Amino acid sequence: MLKKCFSYCAALLLLTACAASTERTLYNKLGGEPGVEKIVTNLVQNIGHDEQIFHYFAVANVTRFKEHLAWHLCDISDGPCTYTGDTMQLIHDGMAINERDFNHMVDLLIEAMYEADVPHHIQNQLLARLAPMRKDIIYR
Repeated sequence: MLKKCFSYCAALLLLTACAASTERTLYNKLGGEPGVEKIVTNLVQNIGHDEQIFHYFAVANVTRFKEHLAWHLCDISDGPCTYTGDTMQLIHDGMAINERDFNHMVDLLIEAMYEADVPHHIQNQLLARLAPMRKDIIYR
């Protein structure tokens, strides 16, 4: 009886370990590197066509912005990246982004995720991780 109990416990531990190792990260749910790149590309295109937001990016280095945003999204979604770029506060200091423009930028990001075929519930997971940064972005 004890031997059977041990066998069941060992099998349960093995199954639990297997389940944990195959758990998908948010990064994987976003489509990994290609998915994050698609979101970033879509967002940059949306910004480029948006009169309300574009002025914040008019003199930005687009290539650098795309690289750093992809790197940041990879990190925040538990991908294989560690973002070591500037803080959100440092990046946005002096920009005086108001709440209306911040919210509009979030809308552009949501649109970019829809265009990348990211399911709504996965979008919400990413937005929940980005939301705490709001305080470091607006009214700086």
